[in-house]
Amino acid sequence: MDPVFRQLHPEGAPLDAESLLADLRDERWPAERPHTIANFATTADGRVAFGGRSGPLGDDGDRALFHSLREQADAVLAGTRTLRTEHYGRLIPSLERRERRRAAGLAEEPLACVISRSGAQLPLDIPLFAEPSARVVLFTPVAPDLSAVTAAVSVHLTDPQRVDPLHTALRVLAEEHGVRLLLCEGGPTLFASLVREGVADELFLTLVPKLAGGDSGPSVTAGPPLRELAPLRPVWMLEREGSLYLRYRLT
Repeated sequence: MDPVFRQLHPEGAPLDAESLLADLRDERWPAERPHTIANFATTADGRVAFGGRSGPLGDDGDRALFHSLREQADAVLAGTRTLRTEHYGRLIPSLERRERRRAAGLAEEPLACVISRSGAQLPLDIPLFAEPSARVVLFTPVAPDLSAVTAAVSVHLTDPQRVDPLHTALRVLAEEHGVRLLLCEGGPTLFASLVREGVADELFLTLVPKLAGGDSGPSVTAGPPLRELAPLRPVWMLEREGSLYLRYRLT
């Protein structure tokens, strides 16, 4: 049975993940770049990983939203550390979800978008790059050796001196790859950079009723402080078995 969420704001009847995201592709998106959303889970003490990975934080409700967001997205964006740590493979493993995407006029699999600022330590040995059905767009200042890669990879060489590298990458995704809805899955440094460049539009945040402890684990954003506080406007707030599911627009 699919998880059902109790809607706290605005008040409404219980909903499943697909119903909650039914309006996502109806947004009035920017013309020059994709509508960019991010998805994170965090403990009550603000950590987005435990034991170095995000997986232990989520439950079946969080996983339902995670997979439903992927099902809606034209492309999934992640940094190299996230790809390696989470051991990325096929983005849509469910045949049913792939068939729904095709019926909706989408490609069976979203593009996998990878951004490397240095071009070093690309995780070309993870299952994603060995998946024949995977389509990967790689932004890097150095052309990698793709001789052992099975996935279809498009390489865009970047200028490491640009002050707005993500804005440039998103424009390429829109203009050359037809990406209208982009899902960022981390990590925190990449998401903070999206916010800093003003190209993050929404944040889906699961607050799990758990404590991680420690004083050095990553939070939702990492890296240099923002120049000013970035306000969030709530779209909905849900509850299920003690977890809170929050959808915000960045304003």
